[in-house]
Amino acid sequence: MLLRILSGKVLTSLSEVRESLPISVSELTGGQTFSNWWTSIDNVHQFVIMELKSQSRSGRMPNLKLQKKHKVIKQNSLNEFRPKDMTLQELRFFTIYLSKINPKDESTRVVRFSLVDFQNIMEFTSRVNTPYLKNVADSLLTKITGIPDENGKGVVRFQFFKECRISTDENNEWFVEINAHDKALPLLFNLKGHYFKYELWNALRLKSKNQLRMYEVLKQFEKAGSRTIKVEDLKGMLGIEVNEYPQYKDFKRRVLDVCQKALAEYTDISYTYEPHGRKGRGGKILEIKFTIIKNKGYVDPLSLDRFIAINSASTQNVIDFDDLDDNGNLLSTGTSQIYEERISFLMNACNNEFSREQMVVLFDVMPEWTKFGENKSYDFLLSKYREMDMRKPSTSRFGYLKKIITEARRSS
Repeated sequence: MLLRILSGKVLTSLSEVRESLPISVSELTGGQTFSNWWTSIDNVHQFVIMELKSQSRSGRMPNLKLQKKHKVIKQNSLNEFRPKDMTLQELRFFTIYLSKINPKDESTRVVRFSLVDFQNIMEFTSRVNTPYLKNVADSLLTKITGIPDENGKGVVRFQFFKECRISTDENNEWFVEINAHDKALPLLFNLKGHYFKYELWNALRLKSKNQLRMYEVLKQFEKAGSRTIKVEDLKGMLGIEVNEYPQYKDFKRRVLDVCQKALAEYTDISYTYEPHGRKGRGGKILEIKFTIIKNKGYVDPLSLDRFIAINSASTQNVIDFDDLDDNGNLLSTGTSQIYEERISFLMNACNNEFSREQMVVLFDVMPEWTKFGENKSYDFLLSKYREMDMRKPSTSRFGYLKKIITEARRSS
């Protein structure tokens, strides 16, 4: 892999990188070996910044343009969109699409990504091939939204995107181009009030579609400072089925509290919440009031370029193809960074009850169809964990969960 430093030098090996350092290796790495230190993308980023500072002091600073901040501008009615059938990657792609169009210029409706960037945004974990790309494109083209009809009583439903083109440019470089549906244009352009906006980095570190949608649902009301939502409506906005989490305590623990922690850590808002209004039969919580607070305690914002670079490291440079099965899915014995992230993500589905080693065992016995994406894995494991909770096993909870997952695999 070639690392192009902004001064124009091309470094092809660690030894060349080491020789270009403006300070000693020990000062830079804090005592680590240089090769171990170099494996982190954050350290690559740190090295580039250090190199730029060195160039600035020596008068060699190249001509650089400040990176434009990507902003998402979203009409309020579009924020009522219910992402039940969308993956986290598709939701994130949608926000990136919104950040790349100009709401004042309808001609920007067509957005082009290099194939490499598209691959990293969608977090592909295996070699790209034409059938797989077609499946991804087809999935994007099936996402449905809608607007009220002329008399305000009915609704008009339509696809959000009308065309996805995968082709090569004049330089024979592959690209993916996406175009909004004609009927969706009023939701995207020439917005007349009733919209909100946020910087894209807020969406890039969030780990689930629940978290991303919770951010947007509350960000829309940031200026008001609070929002009261029916639990049933909130579930729909987050892409959760109405019959999921029938017990409020489970919804609180597995959705509200998890999202609360994620937004406080990774976004520019945080929130508190409490049950609100009248209760239903048996004291059932029907509404929740959120208090929305401007947050300054988040971790460093993640730019789109750096997000793509990190995913590039995860999907191309770190994964060993020995970690993948014939379908490109991660094996339970994988050693890659993205594998570790998946195991950590799946631990949340079990409320972090089990150890990493136990999660590896559970992942190993899960049906193969659940391993085609982290959301399928998560949703399957979450459903089995809930099933176990309902049955209240008197024996080992881990053993019981493994048993019902194995049974599901045999019947699938």
